[in-house]
Amino acid sequence: MNTTHQQIAVLRRLAKQYIDVANQERYLHNAKLHRAVNDKAMIRPVVLVEELPWHEMNIDGMLTPVCEEGPLRAAEIHMRRILFRHKFFPADMVVQPYIPVQKVIKDSGIGITVDEKVIAQTDGNHIVAHEYHDQLEAESSLDKLHPAVIEYDKEQTLRNWQMVGDAIGDILPVRLCGVGSLYTAVWDNISFFRGVTPLLIDLIERPEYTHRMVKLLTYFEQERLRQYEEQGLLDAEQYSLHCTASFVSDLPGADYDGEKVTRKQIWGRGMAQILASVSKSMRDEFDIDYMLTTIGTCGLSYYGCCEPLDNMVDILSKLPNLRKIGVTPWANKAALCEQIGKDYVVSSKPNPASVAVPMLDKNNLRAELTEILTACKNNGCSCDIVLKDISTCLHRPENIFEWEQVAMEMARSF
Repeated sequence: MNTTHQQIAVLRRLAKQYIDVANQERYLHNAKLHRAVNDKAMIRPVVLVEELPWHEMNIDGMLTPVCEEGPLRAAEIHMRRILFRHKFFPADMVVQPYIPVQKVIKDSGIGITVDEKVIAQTDGNHIVAHEYHDQLEAESSLDKLHPAVIEYDKEQTLRNWQMVGDAIGDILPVRLCGVGSLYTAVWDNISFFRGVTPLLIDLIERPEYTHRMVKLLTYFEQERLRQYEEQGLLDAEQYSLHCTASFVSDLPGADYDGEKVTRKQIWGRGMAQILASVSKSMRDEFDIDYMLTTIGTCGLSYYGCCEPLDNMVDILSKLPNLRKIGVTPWANKAALCEQIGKDYVVSSKPNPASVAVPMLDKNNLRAELTEILTACKNNGCSCDIVLKDISTCLHRPENIFEWEQVAMEMARSF
């Protein structure tokens, strides 16, 4: 077993490599590219690769941590993964010029936990199959729910920050990081507590009960945001907005005083993936109207994930701060980009199944990326292209490396 002294020595070696990478001009330039996209003034499309199957990608032990203490281990894993990307598939990533230490925020929950059956693989993959059991079938079940109580553990946070700072703070800064965006996915939570079939049936058969449920869970999200804001836990300096970059000229805004952050200085992000199979009017009634009171109160908002949003831009535009719209592999790209135009930013998600193969089909990939790039070019859209939700690359990380090379080549020649 490595001694603490040996672990710190490894951490310091990684820190020196990390700060050299973070200061490279290419990564500083990438921030400008992302900002231009989010400002709807794209220089060229940007490419990112996120949500990776790290358990399948450990080449020559580059990803194997040696630190045992939680905060040091987290810092080590962060640096190893950035250095790994830098070597093999940097795309247009931006490297934070510091090591983030997350504030320790405790959440009491809302009085219910997920009841499910899972089927897991044996190779260390964190992606599992879920069978959720319906715990909210009876209307009376809502009576046991309550808003979460948010508590900032400042003492533990400072201990973590001090530990990492003592180890590597003389090499690169160590920064305390709070909540950088409001993430609201009420319908994801409902599906966790109910399963898919019951909630879809109740949209038709029990709309009043469904409204009561959505309204209650939306209120809980409002209360969580209020507590983040009141306790000074929001963070205006964030690099990431769920797998995309958060750089934008509008935020934190001219009214930000450099001290306490309000919701008007951060992004909000929402989705309703489970409503992919319902009508536009039903999404509007059961989701968008509620989103107005959560992500709609933030500085800017980003809506959409895995659900196709074809012909729904008009209802999404009810969000007064909407800036970015997710475009899934299953969306009609031409139709959606025509609706988006120059009004919003396209966040395109190519199909992650393309890398879950024995060998990458580059011709097929080029055809897929050509479809979205052509749709964006024809309609003047600013866009980022994000390969994400990668549950496997069949233990062949070269698929991801080659995907990045093709995507970057096409983005640069846009």
